Amino acid sequence: MSIRKPRDIDRIPLSHTITWIVCRSLLLVWGIAALFLSYNVQFLQAIFAIIFTFLWDMFQLWGGKTFITKVPYSFQTKLNIFICFGCVVGTTVNKLTTFEHIDLLTHFLSGVISASVAFDLALIVQGKKRPVGVALASMFALCAAMTVAVGWEFYEFSMDRLYGLELQTSLPLSDVGLVDTMVDFIVCSAGAIIAMLFSAFKFVGYIGKNKAEVRAEYLLTKQKLKSGK
Repeated sequence: MSIRKPRDIDRIPLSHTITWIVCRSLLLVWGIAALFLSYNVQFLQAIFAIIFTFLWDMFQLWGGKTFITKVPYSFQTKLNIFICFGCVVGTTVNKLTTFEHIDLLTHFLSGVISASVAFDLALIVQGKKRPVGVALASMFALCAAMTVAVGWEFYEFSMDRLYGLELQTSLPLSDVGLVDTMVDFIVCSAGAIIAMLFSAFKFVGYIGKNKAEVRAEYLLTKQKLKSGK
């Protein structure tokens, strides 16, 4: 039941580094193409997306001695893949094909990634000297994923009102926009619940690689915490 060590910057696998570079490059190309095609909103979205792909690096640089520096580098890999998928793949599919469900897949992945990252974050915040609250970490993961979903709907609503977009597919005298928003919430919740359960069962050693060893270590750590050692 080990939490990954902070500041393992020198030990980042090459596969993760390559993934970061590829995702950022695709976002940059997508943003430049949008600028030349006069899609100014998408260009600004690309700029902010690229900045967010460096979120883990910001944690390491400015996190000081706080728990935020203990967030594993895999968080940034998941974030980069999701941002790149949502911006580059999602926008391209929406504009060049008639596939109507890419938005659902994006929100589902949002729930999965948000919940899995938040679960790890909750364990890091609790630390090694506190009781291991798997239930608390699970609830935090679910709430964090839903907060991300609400924040995204705020963004869509704001962009529709400020720039005349149709991110929420709202129509006058119609509930289409409401249905779109609620379906997004439901799909995100489904992804979050799946990721939450997977993270919890993996953490206590019911599933995953070397589950017998993980289970034994979890029970031993829990016993030590109860005895105050």
